[in-house]
Amino acid sequence: GAQYNSLEHQPHPKCLEGTWVDLLYYIHKLLDNQENNQLIWLHGTAGIGKSAVAFTVAERMRGLKVTEQMDVRMQLGGISCKNTKCCMAGYFFVMLVYQLANNFPNIRNDVNRAIRENPALLDPDTPPCDQMEVLFLQPLQKL
Repeated sequence: GAQYNSLEHQPHPKCLEGTWVDLLYYIHKLLDNQENNQLIWLHGTAGIGKSAVAFTVAERMRGLKVTEQMDVRMQLGGISCKNTKCCMAGYFFVMLVYQLANNFPNIRNDVNRAIRENPALLDPDTPPCDQMEVLFLQPLQKL
């Protein structure tokens, strides 16, 4: 349920016209700069509009799909934590890597191989540091 197009998030929350203008401009500017890789972490109190901002940005970016033939260095990935499972540390890297592998074909084979060799990596009781190392860092270091 953490994916952008999950049925759990229908209808998607979106920013109302004229709200969060400065923040959306800032995020879009970061995402449009292909020279820098950026991690954007939205945080704040419940109800402040984090999901609306994230889904508004995702809506703008959803047309981008990276293929092996494309020379695109930028892509959007993220997690929404409305689902109780999403808030558990044991699911964090699994969900993030799932989205990255779907959007970045260059790491998909490495992620699949790691899971075939050690299916326990998908278990939420596996230490997050192990999941991060094998599912996230190792495949990304090969890029």
